[in-house]
Amino acid sequence: MATDSARVNTSPHVSDEIRKTTCYMCACRCGINVHLRKDENGKPKVRYIEGNRDHPINKGVLCAKGSAGIMQHYSPARLKAPMKRVGERGEGKFEEISWDEALELATSWLKPVREKDPKKLAFFTGRDQSQSLTGWWAQNFGTPNFAAHGGFCSVNMAAGGIYTFGGAFWEFGAPDWGKSELFMIFGVAEDHDSNPIKLGLSKLKARGKKIIGVNPVRTGYNAIADEWVGITPGTDGLFVLSIVHELLKAGRIDIDYLIRYTNAPWLVIDDPKAKDHGLFLRDKDGNAQVIDRKTGKIAAYNSKDVKPDLKGEIDLKNGRKAVPSFTLLAQKYLDDRYAPENVAEETGVPASQTRRIAAEIAHAAFEKEVVIDQPWTDMKGEKHEKMIGRPVAFHAMRGISAHSNGFQTCRSIHLLQILIGSIDSPGGFRFKPPYPRPVSAQPAPHGGNIPNTPLKGPQLGFMRGPEGLLLEEDGVTPQRIDKAYSWDAPMSSHGLMHMVIANAHARDPYGIDVLFMYMANMSWNSSMNSSGVMKMLTNKDENGEYIIPKLIYSDAYSSEMVAFADLILPDTTYLERHDAISALDRPISEPEALCDAIRWPVIEPDREVRGFQSVLLDLGARLGLPAMTNEDGTPKFKDYADYIQNHERKPGVGPLLGWRGKDGSKTGRGEPNPNQIDAYIKNGGFSETHVPAEALYFKHANAAWQNWAVEMGLQDAPVENVFQLYLEPMRKFQLCAEGKAEPQPPETHRQRILNCFDPLPDWYPPFEGASINLADFPYHALTQRPAAMYHSWGSQNAWLRQIHGHNPMYIPGEICDEVGLKDGDWAYIISHHGKIKVPVKRMNAVNGKTMWTWNAIGKRKGAWALSAKAPETEKGFLLNHIINELLPPKGDGHRWSNSDPITGQAAWFDLRVRVEKAPAEDEVSQPQMDAQNNPVGSPDQTVEYGKEWTK
Repeated sequence: MATDSARVNTSPHVSDEIRKTTCYMCACRCGINVHLRKDENGKPKVRYIEGNRDHPINKGVLCAKGSAGIMQHYSPARLKAPMKRVGERGEGKFEEISWDEALELATSWLKPVREKDPKKLAFFTGRDQSQSLTGWWAQNFGTPNFAAHGGFCSVNMAAGGIYTFGGAFWEFGAPDWGKSELFMIFGVAEDHDSNPIKLGLSKLKARGKKIIGVNPVRTGYNAIADEWVGITPGTDGLFVLSIVHELLKAGRIDIDYLIRYTNAPWLVIDDPKAKDHGLFLRDKDGNAQVIDRKTGKIAAYNSKDVKPDLKGEIDLKNGRKAVPSFTLLAQKYLDDRYAPENVAEETGVPASQTRRIAAEIAHAAFEKEVVIDQPWTDMKGEKHEKMIGRPVAFHAMRGISAHSNGFQTCRSIHLLQILIGSIDSPGGFRFKPPYPRPVSAQPAPHGGNIPNTPLKGPQLGFMRGPEGLLLEEDGVTPQRIDKAYSWDAPMSSHGLMHMVIANAHARDPYGIDVLFMYMANMSWNSSMNSSGVMKMLTNKDENGEYIIPKLIYSDAYSSEMVAFADLILPDTTYLERHDAISALDRPISEPEALCDAIRWPVIEPDREVRGFQSVLLDLGARLGLPAMTNEDGTPKFKDYADYIQNHERKPGVGPLLGWRGKDGSKTGRGEPNPNQIDAYIKNGGFSETHVPAEALYFKHANAAWQNWAVEMGLQDAPVENVFQLYLEPMRKFQLCAEGKAEPQPPETHRQRILNCFDPLPDWYPPFEGASINLADFPYHALTQRPAAMYHSWGSQNAWLRQIHGHNPMYIPGEICDEVGLKDGDWAYIISHHGKIKVPVKRMNAVNGKTMWTWNAIGKRKGAWALSAKAPETEKGFLLNHIINELLPPKGDGHRWSNSDPITGQAAWFDLRVRVEKAPAEDEVSQPQMDAQNNPVGSPDQTVEYGKEWTK
């Protein structure tokens, strides 16, 4: 390892050495300085962690999670060595084995699957930040059954944005904090992207700009907002479309922006009896047609000098007609259905508030436009002297995504941004490199199942239409175990991780031989119906064999899921590993700069653990996967660090952008550099390449951006990105459901596709509420993630536990008064699926129909090396136990997954409940599971830190 002066501090009073790497205490991926000091035995120990002020993401800011990374690294819950199960599943009884035995055993389980039926391996990862590797590995294995956690986290966010305009909130874009005049934030918890958001909000506050928080709960960002909209859960889309209604009525939209950058002028065929009704009118070359304002005739939208019209009607042959999609859009949203007074009862937002916010948006966008004196040239060759922006910015996350109507809600917010012309304009939402990437620049999903043969492409991608569904020859049966890209969830860009275990247990559409999981706590907080999932993992068939025969699991810590594994491959902590935070995967760029980063072993493991990515490459070589094996059968990559530096996804393009080329002189494109990781280490663990000034805005239509993106290896050629307000693939699915096109869905699915696949952003009530008697379950129940925690990783951390040691159910005052509850009481929270017992805390800063709690605080006894009476196990709880992975029966014998019907996003936040006061004699949360055996030693221990430095 290099020991350059940038990492060495000569002052013994502070630390012996400072090593710079990337945090992993949430998905923010901030730069950190890890201070090391040798103990009395001469071994380096982590003394403290601070933010790296030179890092482009956090600029030195570090949250409680990041600072507490010390206790994540020294956690008593760390796994120590490979283990194989010796008791029954779920008991937590294991024996330690060597790595050779563990890898030989895993290979013996995986090899026959690949040789006979590769789809019988289901490989799913949790909060894995190396999905470009794990997905590539699964593709080379040949199984279609791969996905990461996005399907139960935020696929609606990603898919809704990319299908609409080629980007999305959070990792793919950010508000223009320094220029925005008005900012709206929807459903964002404080754990995701927290440091950049805090920095951004502070800029808005310093400039005196208004922040509007839209969230049923007023905590965190919403607590510091200038205005809080206490929305009823699942109605954000209706609220946004009501704002759209007001803007259209007032004519406060950016017509020029719509004509230049969107498909608003594209002609839609209006012939209700025809097979192409609702599709775009195209010429023989496939170009969408528009009405030319100069001639009144049809022309290709991309014809030189054409001036498209947003209104009008064109007569076609045989009595057919076509109208611009904007005409359909205006007709839809000008309907009184969306008038503020007509949606107020559903949304919980007074009509006067909706109207005022719409007026404020219009005022900020059109009366306070931002002008930057920067010439630029668009993709049509037209030169612009200035960059003119509509300074209204939006940000949203899981709170709107995790509903069964989340995809359409995400699209509704993007529709609003586009109508006012604020996407990638000064003061609005800005793309982060390598985005924008419209669907045309994204891969399509790939299926298949040929023994000993890699898939022809990645498992995950973006559906163009029904012809791409991953179905068996009968046109109905899904190819994938999670039913992604089938009629159940046709546009499921991230898969349905929450359905894998349930479907495999039901052998619907088939059973599997091996379930291989990484960092996915599916027996506890990462699944719906946690109690049921535990049974599914342990149930046996009529022959006494486990229904899910073999389960390989990798994690760094003794989580609840570890107890259900047959084979455990222990991972390192994030301070002991190599990682590539890659533009091929989940980028960390900012709008002004293309950035990526690494992690590297700033401290060596003191246990028999290995980084999972290196283990995966080892397994790939043992299995003879061609991409991981040389011609003589030897491994192609020594470990993950070797892969990071030498793997090429295509010639000249690899996991890292910086210091490419044999001498490290190239950026973006270039040959592998054997010293690339060392170059990153010397630079503080990251690379940063600034976007040229003329490419900073309007990237979707900016020739300078396109040329630079090609130069950097982000794309191979210029990519057209016309914003899709009217989403034609959705209409294609409707045509299939109408019986006018092939393939056709089964009868059970027709009406759902007709109802939900509107090509214009739409709103429909969340499914759970529509499936039950609301008089029995009148309230909403939600989880939010606290700023000090990131899922279950944080809530086993000795320092962070002092901030949140247990979680009450926060219940609105009016409900408390009705039920007779006060602070400290206990209550039963009851859904159609089950009942939990929880401690209560009164709260008035919350939507009056909504109760909520912190997520992933509750723990199972015996897990995470917590003490037997830990507050997380006795007063902590999960809502997961009362959320079913399936919707209530409809009486037709078919059970739908509790998901968005378009993308398969888990609908965590559709939960409806009632509340009853519970007796106080037993102040322990319910349900309580039997304690697991703890494979890492006695949980009854005192965690002390730094004692050796107190001399």
